[in-house]
Amino acid sequence: MPSLDLPGAALHYETTGRASAPALLLIPAGIATLRMWDEHVEALSDSHLVVRYDPRGFGGTRHDAAVPFANHADALALLDHLGLARATVVGASRGGAIAIDLALASPDRVAGLVAVSARVGGHPDVEPTPDEQRRFDAVDAVDPLVDPVRLVALETALFAVGTGRDEHALDPAFLRRAHDLNAPNVSHAADDGDILPLDPPAYGRLGDLDVPALVMVGDHDLSQFVAQFDTLAASLPHATAVRIADAAHLPSVERAAEFRSVLLEWLGGHDL
Repeated sequence: MPSLDLPGAALHYETTGRASAPALLLIPAGIATLRMWDEHVEALSDSHLVVRYDPRGFGGTRHDAAVPFANHADALALLDHLGLARATVVGASRGGAIAIDLALASPDRVAGLVAVSARVGGHPDVEPTPDEQRRFDAVDAVDPLVDPVRLVALETALFAVGTGRDEHALDPAFLRRAHDLNAPNVSHAADDGDILPLDPPAYGRLGDLDVPALVMVGDHDLSQFVAQFDTLAASLPHATAVRIADAAHLPSVERAAEFRSVLLEWLGGHDL
């Protein structure tokens, strides 16, 4: 299992495909690990070098929570380690925020940006619906040091189900997959660490991103992510915006075939 040693961390990563092919850097959501991209690696690696990794606090990456770090600097360090001058960066949720920050901090290293249900650093708060607030409160009420398993289970259900849907009406296989993807993060539930944010934050700087961008969101995602999708679609100079029906916060998992078709068409259309 390859890893990159960094100050205070051993970053777990995987690569698939030809080293000479255009590079894709895949960054997972905060309710998953690099395994969330499993369904897509074979198709993507036909034409790309696919690199995926677990950020600090997730999956197979080990880190010392006492050592300050910047997530976008870790992503850049991985590109440097692999000798990749440029990559198209694909990030989901928390990973989307890292992808955006990397593109702003190191624009010469990012050929294209894909932000899926992405957070935007510094984005104004968005008022949740009453149902969303109730479910957020349930997650916040769990102490990660006392019951990390329950915390991760509630968190997964919140984001995987999203809003306007009945959990019992969803595909049980998808829900099992969502919970399986987050299960390895139980051991990290209390060790996010001292994260150094991009300064100034991404919000307000999105117009500086002069690269092709694909932004995606599920129609049933939580209010804050739909609002951030709208911000990205309106603010990125070269944005293609796509909403995925019958999906919430994990469209690349819940609607894998549709997500992959959109991504491959966009990559081909921009020679990335």
